[in-house]
Amino acid sequence: MTNLINLVGNVAGILGIATCAAAGLFRLAGHYELAGFGTGTLLLVGTALMVVACLSKLHLLASHAR
Repeated sequence: MTNLINLVGNVAGILGIATCAAAGLFRLAGHYELAGFGTGTLLLVGTALMVVACLSKLHLLASHAR
């Protein structure tokens, strides 16, 4: 179970960073939509993915402290 939570955290973090970076770059380039979604929405999705990654890593740290 620990390995699964660690994997979820890693994947969510990588996807979150990539999504935020893509949304930011497209917004700076003057494009306000990417794949039919607004860049603000994609930035929000990327932020949510990074929050999931942080929470999963925090769960691992808390479970090891017991």
